[in-house]
Order: sequence, then structure tokens, then C-alpha cells
Amino acid sequence: MARINFDLQELQAFVTVADRLSFRAAADDLHISPPALSRRIEKLESTLGVKLFERSTRHVALTSVGRSFLDHSRTALDELEGAMLGIADMASHRRGTITVACVPSAAYYFLPAVIARFSKHYPYIRVRIMDESANTVLNAVTGRQADFGINFIGTQEADLDFEPIFTERFVLAVRADHRLAIRRKVRWEELCDECFMTVGKSSGNRVLIDSALAQIERRPAGFFEVAHISSLLGMVEAGLGVAAVPRLALPRKRHSTLRGIPLVDPEVSRTLGLIKRKNHPLSPTAKVFYDLIKKEPDRL
Repeated sequence: MARINFDLQELQAFVTVADRLSFRAAADDLHISPPALSRRIEKLESTLGVKLFERSTRHVALTSVGRSFLDHSRTALDELEGAMLGIADMASHRRGTITVACVPSAAYYFLPAVIARFSKHYPYIRVRIMDESANTVLNAVTGRQADFGINFIGTQEADLDFEPIFTERFVLAVRADHRLAIRRKVRWEELCDECFMTVGKSSGNRVLIDSALAQIERRPAGFFEVAHISSLLGMVEAGLGVAAVPRLALPRKRHSTLRGIPLVDPEVSRTLGLIKRKNHPLSPTAKVFYDLIKKEPDRL
């Protein structure tokens, strides 16, 4: 049998392009120029005698042979990386990139402490955070732009695993000088008399709230609508009205301006979870980061 010789960098280049479906994005992840990346892929294709990608100026896609080769390549790299990470002093010098997609409140609440602990052991691993809307996070994971994600939607996706890590309630965000700020709880129907502000209908949070309130007779209508919860909080601080937000969206420590009051009748909550592609094991370093996030709620 003829020997096929190619180096590890070529295999890493192939897997990275296959994951990102973009030569420019893959080159950024690997810290090399796009021409250098193209040369690695061309050399690998020449060695194998097959085309791994269909390429145009705007589109990159795996060929059928490329899709088959990807599974074997990923397994080989993961096994090699696992062996490397089993050697303590070699693991500390491991280089690479982990990409995590997550909703903004999770990025603010969970990730800083996790990144700090991870970086102590893997100082040369680059962590890339995509803090986006719930739907964008979902698409980033299914579309392989992220290794895994933190989201509150995805339980119904057949191609994803969803592992719950934290359940939080929606609370009423008000200014400290608002009349409701002294209350211990507020009913949703009481907000009909307030200037209620909300995120748009395309937001996953809005879908949760609308579904939960569908059965009550009086429910608040939004006077102002924005795209992001961070914008809502800015408008609340400015005294424009009140808003329903997930508890994690509020500052962790007592804030000089904002207050969060539990909302009842009904209580509305969301469950944050880790999402990843089924039947696609995480790389060893991504798995370390994943497991750290999974443990973080116990520290809060």
C-alpha cells in the first residue's frame, strides 16, 4: 500500500475551513494569511488526489469526499490532542481557538470567571465569544461557527444536545425612584397601567413572555420596542418606563439606579443550557471549557 504523507498543519487547516466554511475566518483562527491557508489545502488535496472543497469568490462547501474525510480528520485530531493534553506540561503550551456562542446575559454573568480559570491552565488557547441573540446563537452552533453555545432555546432541535445549567425568572426592571421599586412582587396585569417597554417579536425572550401570558385576560402592551435587553435597561435608567427582563440581565450587585422586582401571576422563567451538535464530540480543550461552564452555576 502506498504511503500518503501530509503534515498535521494541513489536517488542522482542513478541519478549520470545514468548520468555518470561510477561508478568511479560518485563516484568522489559525493566525496565518489566507494565501498560506490556501496552499495548505491545495497541498493536502494534491496529496490525497481529490477535491475537498468546492470554492468560489463567495461560497465554500465541502465535496462529498470532503464530508467523509472530515469525520476521520476530526477524530484523528481529537485523539492526538487528547493524548497531548494528558501530559501536564505540554498541555499548558497548547495553542488554538475555542469559539463559544451565547446570549449576552450569560456572557456577562457566567463567562468572565470561567475564562479566568481556564486561562490559568491554558494560557495560549484563544477564547472567542459570540454574544448574540438566541436565534443567532442557535444558528452559530448548527452552522459550525461555534464549538458550542449557551442558550435558552434549542431543546426542540433534533440535531442538538441541550444540557440545562440554570433556571432564572423574569423580573420587572424599574428605576430606584419608581413607585413600584419598593414592592416585593408585581403582577403582570398591573403593568397595563405603566409605560411598558419590550424587545421585538423576533426575540426569543419575547416569544417566551408572549407564550406565558397568552392565557391571562389583561396583559401589558409595549409602548416602546427595541432589539436588545441592554437597550431596555438603558431606557429604564433614563426614566422612560419599565421592562420585563431575565434576572441575569440585571447587575449582580445592588445598583444605584436599577431595581429588579419579581413578576407573578404568572411566574415566567427561562432555562439556560449548553447546546452542542449531536454526534460531534468537542475537542479536548473545548470540552474542558464546556465542563467549567457547566459547574459555574454551583459557584453563584
